[in-house]
Amino acid sequence: MPARILIVSDAWTPQVNGVVRTLATVAAELSAMGHTVEVVGPDRFRTMPCPTYPDIRLSLLPRRRLIRIIEAFNPDALHIATEGPLGLAARAWARRRGFAFTTAFHTRFPEYVQARIGLSPGLAYRFLRRFHGAGQGVMVATDSLRAELSRRGFHRLRHWSRGVDLELFRPELRTEAPDFVDLPRPVFAYVGRVAVEKNIRAFLDLDLPGSKVVVGGGPQLADLKRSYPGVHFTGARFGTDLARAYASADVFVFPSLTDTFGLVVLEALACGTPVAAYPATGPRDILAGATVSVGAIDADLRQAALRALQADRADCRAYAETFSWRACAETFLTHLVPLHALHREAA
Repeated sequence: MPARILIVSDAWTPQVNGVVRTLATVAAELSAMGHTVEVVGPDRFRTMPCPTYPDIRLSLLPRRRLIRIIEAFNPDALHIATEGPLGLAARAWARRRGFAFTTAFHTRFPEYVQARIGLSPGLAYRFLRRFHGAGQGVMVATDSLRAELSRRGFHRLRHWSRGVDLELFRPELRTEAPDFVDLPRPVFAYVGRVAVEKNIRAFLDLDLPGSKVVVGGGPQLADLKRSYPGVHFTGARFGTDLARAYASADVFVFPSLTDTFGLVVLEALACGTPVAAYPATGPRDILAGATVSVGAIDADLRQAALRALQADRADCRAYAETFSWRACAETFLTHLVPLHALHREAA
């Protein structure tokens, strides 16, 4: 039966990140399935730049306007995707009215805060446990993250994997991006946000043959350009240009230790490019299901990068094809709860 689904997220367009891509794609899939979906993001409110990350805008005092939007939409189900100002306001409204809702653990904010300002993550995790504990289910992208959060005292955890756009990200684009042509091979590439929590220096410090490429923008870009003049920095890329960059690399190196999934890993594999990563949540979970080599996971990232060169690019693509955005949307739908579920339980 078609449902009216409201998603509240502090991460939304024009931001470019895995949370936004996931929510936008899932919303489109749910709409195609016949549901009415609305995403409420900061673009509807007055905003201020996020401290230490001005590219991200945070909503200012959104409560009254958000309540009007929610009540005008009259949802059958409410999903609160993030723990920022909009998420807090939606959570407060639902709790005050006695309505049920679900949440998702998309981002390791405690580790991000620690990486940026050195604050111990313990206090942030206490806040997150309280935030998510008020809902009727917390969606998490991987089994290892689910186990970790369970150990940290989170409850009602629900597995919710991800998909990849197999039409956009494809091996046929391996005609070499124009600015890759003159680079010595093999080309080892990082693609994603250029920020301290992504641990990009761990990749750039590796002693590897060939060339290193960084595709993306972010607050650490200028600093890394100064520190690594021998690295090729392309800036942010989108659409086919982004997919061509993935496909033109020989290995995709993912040095992050804090991601909860890593959509970029699937995008690289869909382009036929093998992955090298640390044995961290996200890449460890994604690659664990492969029955053939589609890359390498190792605490020694250099060894992982060199071993990944031996992977078969056709196997990488075939494995990526097992991840479906439609399946992701269907799983999301099964985890939602009716807005009035708590009222029915009380009755």
